[in-house]
Amino acid sequence: MSETLEPQAAGTPWHLWVVGILAVLWNGFGAFDYTATVTHWAPYMSNFTEEQRAFFYSFPVWQYVIWAFGVWGALIGSILLLLRSRFAVWAFLISLLAALASMVHGMSLKDVPEGASNPAFAAVIILIGALLLAYAWRMTRRGVLR
Repeated sequence: MSETLEPQAAGTPWHLWVVGILAVLWNGFGAFDYTATVTHWAPYMSNFTEEQRAFFYSFPVWQYVIWAFGVWGALIGSILLLLRSRFAVWAFLISLLAALASMVHGMSLKDVPEGASNPAFAAVIILIGALLLAYAWRMTRRGVLR
């Protein structure tokens, strides 16, 4: 009978794959939205009014940086979740903090064109970010993420 002194890693639960794949799809769209907006990609931006586009293009650089941390942190966290890396927790935390900062700033803006802001959708983004962070943290505590 052989004994191992190293703790055994937990097996991968089926729900990790479901959550991870859905997270990549959700956050992948966020990354697409960010990239299309930052690059002023005409086929995508033509869905917005001229006033909305002018509003988006007027963002200061620091606002794009915060948005980037939110979007790319979430996508990286989703990929790290599928790779069973404990660093998914940190990526989701950075993403959530950036999303919260962006939301707080967005709520303080005046003269936002109609349709350029959706507080309910922003709240859904924050909720999903918080749930992904909690899920990754729980999977780390269970030994699923290493």
